[in-house]
Amino acid sequence: MSHVFHRVLNRELPRAVRALGVWIEDAEGKRYLDGAGGAIVSNIGHGDRSLVEAMAAQAGRVDYVHGTMFTTEALESYAEDVAPLLPVENARIYPVSGGSEAVETAIKLARSYHLARGEDRQVVIGRRASYHGNSLGALDAGGKETLRRPYVPWLGRFHHVEPAYEYRCAMPGHPAECGLRHAEALERAIVEIGAGRVAAFIAEPVVGATLAAAVPTDDYWPAVAEVCRRHGVLVIADEVMTGFGRTGRWFGLDHWDVRADIVTCGKGSTSGYWPFGFAAASGEVFETVRPKGFVHGFTWSHNGIGAAVAHATLRRLREDDLVEASRSMGERLLKGLSAALSDSPIVGDVRGIGLMVGIELVADRERKTPFPRADQVTERVVAAARERGLLLYSSTGHVDGVNGDLVMLGPPFVLSEEECGLIVERTSAAVEAVV
Repeated sequence: MSHVFHRVLNRELPRAVRALGVWIEDAEGKRYLDGAGGAIVSNIGHGDRSLVEAMAAQAGRVDYVHGTMFTTEALESYAEDVAPLLPVENARIYPVSGGSEAVETAIKLARSYHLARGEDRQVVIGRRASYHGNSLGALDAGGKETLRRPYVPWLGRFHHVEPAYEYRCAMPGHPAECGLRHAEALERAIVEIGAGRVAAFIAEPVVGATLAAAVPTDDYWPAVAEVCRRHGVLVIADEVMTGFGRTGRWFGLDHWDVRADIVTCGKGSTSGYWPFGFAAASGEVFETVRPKGFVHGFTWSHNGIGAAVAHATLRRLREDDLVEASRSMGERLLKGLSAALSDSPIVGDVRGIGLMVGIELVADRERKTPFPRADQVTERVVAAARERGLLLYSSTGHVDGVNGDLVMLGPPFVLSEEECGLIVERTSAAVEAVV
């Protein structure tokens, strides 16, 4: 009997014993092609010695010091190197232990910024069918009903608008001017809430887990950012999944040349080798908050070992040109999956950007009718893939809070052409097995 409270409670988990590149092996000797990068985390790939060596070297120099008492060379050098890459002007990095903490930090920072300017703004606007983390503040900013439902009595401070979700877009005149219509809807929400009460708007540049790589139209982010600027609302870009090359650019917002006021990062920042993330504030936000300080912190924030691993990750992304690899291999994977699944009666859409690809499963392709949740179609496809030695990432309930089936792929950027072909082959076979 295990004394671990596992995240999966309805089946016994295999024990991973080694991992290298895009492969993970369990204690029984079975090898799995990591088509999901864990939870779209492993950008560099498994078993990279340079990251492990950076971790050990920093631990050997300085293991833990508190962020109110010391800084470290590891943290200072990483911040200096990563800041120019971020889609935020004159970035200041607040390191934490992961994406949820980064979002909590960003939300509190937005509130602190307005208080420092003498404005009592407390409302954050997120989007429906979105995910920003599982802490209460991040959960409230998110709009995924299946995750929020058990905790509804503790939520409700924040508001939500429709996501940029082209496959099921309900905007008038779709597909023309979808970005403009979303911006108008956001502006109406700001006015209804009261412009003097809205602190920030938070969204992923490309919707990740909850809508499986839903890419917005090119006019979306410029229009939305302009509305926020006009009403003094801070733009928080959640780049936890989209950051560090996942979309084929360094950061998701780079595709539209938009700059945020605060950016949140995690996942690919250390490629899963160390629990790490950060919120990056613009210089203007930082200088506004600085005189009165920022009432916030975590025991593990500003951790030198995490920064050292993040810096090693950054170097590997550059030296091996892995951001470009994500772009080119992502195009190959999307094209391959689109062709292989084009005739499947249960595949409604194959979409994505870079090595961030989503598959939407439907009961009726013409009407885009979702399967009843009781059919557990996503779970069956993921299980069929696992039987064939392929790991996929899943999400459900996006259509109406109950129904909706999605599968997502986000393999490491070191994926070879042969391994890309295996992903296509095994994914297609898993879908066919369910059909």
